[in-house]
Amino acid sequence: MFQTATDISEIKTNPQLQLAFDFVQYTDRPIFLTGKAGTGKTTFLHQLRKTSPKRMIVVAPTGVAAINAGGVTIHSFFQMPFGPQVRMIVVAPTGVAAINAGGVTIHSFFQMPFGPQVPQNPDQPRPVQVPGDGNVAAGIKRFSREKINIMRSLDLLVIDEISMVRADVLDGIDEVLRRFRNRNKPFGGVQLLMIGDLQQLAPIMKDEEWDLLKKYYETCFFFSSHALKRSQWIGIELTQIFRQSDPQFIDLLNKVRENNIDEEILSQLNQRYIRGFSPDDKEGYITLTTHNYQAQEINDAKLGALKSKPRTFTAVVTGDFPEYQFPTDAELKLKTGAQVMFVKNDSSAGKRYYNGKIGMITAIGEHTVEVVCPGDAFPVEVEAEEWQNARYTLNEATQEIDEEVTGTFLQLPLKLAWAITIHKSQGLTFDKAIINARLSFAHGQVYVTLSRCRRLNGLVLSSPIVLQSVKSDATVLRFTDEVERNQPGPSELDHARKEFQQQLLTELFDFQPVLRMAYYLLKIAGDHSGKLIGNLQENLQNMLLPVKEELVAVSDKFSIQLNKLLRQSADAETNPQLQERLKKASAYFSEKLETIVEQPLANIDFDTDNREVRKVLSSAMERFSNETAIKKACIEECKNGFRLKEYLETRAKANIEPPSSGARKKGREVPVSVSAHPDFFKSLKDWRQKKANQLNVEIARIIRQRTLLEIAHEVPVTTASLRAIQGMGGKKMQQFGKEILEMGIAYRRAKKMDVPFGAEKAAAKASMDTKEISLDLFRGGKTIPEIAEERTMAPSTIEGHLAYFVRLGQLPLNGLLPDEKIETISAFFNKNGLCPASQARTNLGEQYSYSEIRFVLNYMEAKREGKNH
Repeated sequence: MFQTATDISEIKTNPQLQLAFDFVQYTDRPIFLTGKAGTGKTTFLHQLRKTSPKRMIVVAPTGVAAINAGGVTIHSFFQMPFGPQVRMIVVAPTGVAAINAGGVTIHSFFQMPFGPQVPQNPDQPRPVQVPGDGNVAAGIKRFSREKINIMRSLDLLVIDEISMVRADVLDGIDEVLRRFRNRNKPFGGVQLLMIGDLQQLAPIMKDEEWDLLKKYYETCFFFSSHALKRSQWIGIELTQIFRQSDPQFIDLLNKVRENNIDEEILSQLNQRYIRGFSPDDKEGYITLTTHNYQAQEINDAKLGALKSKPRTFTAVVTGDFPEYQFPTDAELKLKTGAQVMFVKNDSSAGKRYYNGKIGMITAIGEHTVEVVCPGDAFPVEVEAEEWQNARYTLNEATQEIDEEVTGTFLQLPLKLAWAITIHKSQGLTFDKAIINARLSFAHGQVYVTLSRCRRLNGLVLSSPIVLQSVKSDATVLRFTDEVERNQPGPSELDHARKEFQQQLLTELFDFQPVLRMAYYLLKIAGDHSGKLIGNLQENLQNMLLPVKEELVAVSDKFSIQLNKLLRQSADAETNPQLQERLKKASAYFSEKLETIVEQPLANIDFDTDNREVRKVLSSAMERFSNETAIKKACIEECKNGFRLKEYLETRAKANIEPPSSGARKKGREVPVSVSAHPDFFKSLKDWRQKKANQLNVEIARIIRQRTLLEIAHEVPVTTASLRAIQGMGGKKMQQFGKEILEMGIAYRRAKKMDVPFGAEKAAAKASMDTKEISLDLFRGGKTIPEIAEERTMAPSTIEGHLAYFVRLGQLPLNGLLPDEKIETISAFFNKNGLCPASQARTNLGEQYSYSEIRFVLNYMEAKREGKNH
């Protein structure tokens, strides 16, 4: 039933297709590829996938490879490793359009809400959430690392069925791409190929959505996108029709497309009207309708002809969910043997079906049905799914679109499918079709419907076409007329090709970004120098002058030669003098980049107690290292000369899998070698981390890093030498002195360093048992809360320490709790005998704490044993 309009040989022999292909292959210009239905737009996309050197991705819509394009599933895309064989992104505005194009929907790939996208300032795009960024603020988009890598490595983004893409959606794509790529270029510097016919289906936009957006956009069509207007896009119109070969039918279609029809044209079309036409199912006719209710009437009749017993599934509707928005029937009548179509993506992890998938019912249960789809080994057990209806409002304070769920619809995600609507037929070709376009309601629908057919004699009208059914948009007609009158030719191609090559090579040998990154990192380090240890600032400072003199200054001079040589030829690849200079320059800059930047970066050591400072610095270091590695990989590729295909592949791979040399993981604590005894310093850091984990406190609250570094430098083994180090006062000495001195003694002995006589005995007295410390502080006049605060412990822990000494008879009750409480609790135990504290508290009441009862109980037990002094 479905046919391919053209083949590879027709593309090669068609000047317009070849021009479009060359603009994609050899330039970075955004391209609007348009043309009448059947002119080979879809086949052009297929051929582009096979031959273009540019980085692209093909993924199928919401879980399954596309019928027409042979793409991969979204599930496969997210689960399988991203490799060089993946070549293009194809996105489309609707699920069905994505299926036919071999791609995914715009909203699913870019994770955009289905409401209107209020345009943002290009210099302040919306925030985007990436893994590892902590809590997610409301409205912030999440992106997996894999998807971020894909966007960073893209050369070309294909958007199919662009006629249905709204201007605000295109600007939303621009925001996302600029976030992860070059924020100073439209669409982040990614080339766009927009494929579609504006005389076909238009964007769908509710009145309340347009009320929000009309202050920002001239029209809802994609060509009103602010990002697109900032780019140097071109339009190419294909005029040779492959789908139809009958000149009369082609002429009829053109007249309908251009809204240039009269009674004679209508008469010719209406000759295909056959009253009461009812072919046998075996003839292969499919019915196309303008409205869902028309398709349902046909489907209901087919359903009634089945002999199996019907079963009705009733939807559960809550809140505000108007009937005209129901995604399927509220009263869904099904039978075994019925042909059905899924109307929602599978929300389960299995992704067993997608919106638009066709199958046949094989069994019906109490709440589920089984559906077998062509090519599937097993039936799918289908359960009810939920849809949500949302209302969109503009938040004047944040300029964000707020979404409020106002209603839900719960039903089996199925529809009968002997007939489909015109929207569902977009991009498909039929040999035989029954068409009812009398009640066409949208711009371009009659043309879309008629142009689905290969031949006029394969088309049957179930109702005559009237003039009112054929609609077009004056704004669209003006735009398409402008595209037709301003199409580029070979000279524009040569100019754009030269510009693209010059841009690639100029950016490659521009080392100002390297210098800026070094200055940026140095500024961060300077702002937080008091919190840092290591050689970060020193190494960066030493890097600046060589970068300026041996990279930036030399590249500035080379750029003058480069531009001169580029002007001599339209194609850098065929310019032998340019190629020779590129080889020599690449060898020079590759060596300098390694010695001046990469090696110093790899040798940088820094550390800090402050987690936020470490995170910012590590992130900046990672970006600096990765950007340098990407540039180095591209320069290495040019050592053998500049070849566009190989260069783009190298650049894409470097963006996805940057070489690990010099790269640092985000947030990773970097080991430092600034200590005179780095291995002892590492042991101290490990000990400090373990202590912090045990006490559940920040590492800086154990011992600050500068103090730790001085301890590592001095390796003290006496109480006096340890106390002399700043930060090792009385409290720290009491808490950790013994352990640190013992570590120092052990290290000195292992390294055969001098250890003073009696050091071990002195270390043993350097700190007391943790309970003794609490007792000493209490006897010194501190309260229990004050001791807990000083020791970063819970008050109950301190109370336990003191209760221990009460039980030993070494600590009286005076000062631990009020006298009246001592009397009451003592009286209880004297009357009832000594019992567990929990039992006593049950009788005494909650005004007495467990610790207070335990103090008295321990005292009385010690007294009974004669331990009290």
